[in-house]
Amino acid sequence: MFAGVGLDEALAFTPAEWTAVFLSLRVASVGALASLPFGVAVAWLLARRRFPGKSLLNAAVHLPLVLPPVVTGWLLLIGFGRQGMFGRFFEQAFGLVFSFRWTGAALAAAVMGFPLMVRAIRLSIEAVDGRLEEAASTLGAPAWFVFGSITLPLAAPGILAGLILGFARAIGEFGATITFVANIPGQTQTLASAIWSSTQDPAGEAATWRLTGVAIAIAVAALLTSEALAARISRQDAGE
Repeated sequence: MFAGVGLDEALAFTPAEWTAVFLSLRVASVGALASLPFGVAVAWLLARRRFPGKSLLNAAVHLPLVLPPVVTGWLLLIGFGRQGMFGRFFEQAFGLVFSFRWTGAALAAAVMGFPLMVRAIRLSIEAVDGRLEEAASTLGAPAWFVFGSITLPLAAPGILAGLILGFARAIGEFGATITFVANIPGQTQTLASAIWSSTQDPAGEAATWRLTGVAIAIAVAALLTSEALAARISRQDAGE
């Protein structure tokens, strides 16, 4: 099928390819889940509060979308490498090393997926009827109770959609990851970097097709789920 390779052989994943797939799922899951609390907090601030520097915060959140990914990866290496200020702190305080480790890939994935996550969650929070929150506050409920009992449950579909979008973006992350943690098979080689490696191999066409198929399947599943949740939010907004 591919340069004399049979169909069965072309469809057979190698152990290294499975490792890259499972590492990508691990990196994307950890990155998305770890950034979710921060995403909810930032989205709530942008949706419900007015404060000096709000526009700057909004710009900073969305910066990874417009910066070249290699720039983001380099900044992560400067800040979270072993010689970086944050990198030294995390290593000394928690024994956590980011540079050239899968944890660094998760950090890069979280940073790159954060803008999409925040945007989805912010839109969901903005769709919550503010009069419900005001009524609860008028009755004497503290802000944390209003958020936990009203805002959070009503915005839950959007929060889940943001988590899924962050996960999907993390699965496809390449530039920042390869700059920050390199492309080490079995350690930092994710699905995207494995695809890139296979395209550099004259005999890697079959591997490229296999890995691309997995990437497309994950992306389509994530997008369909996110669209279903967005439709639910729209129906909720319309009062159906």
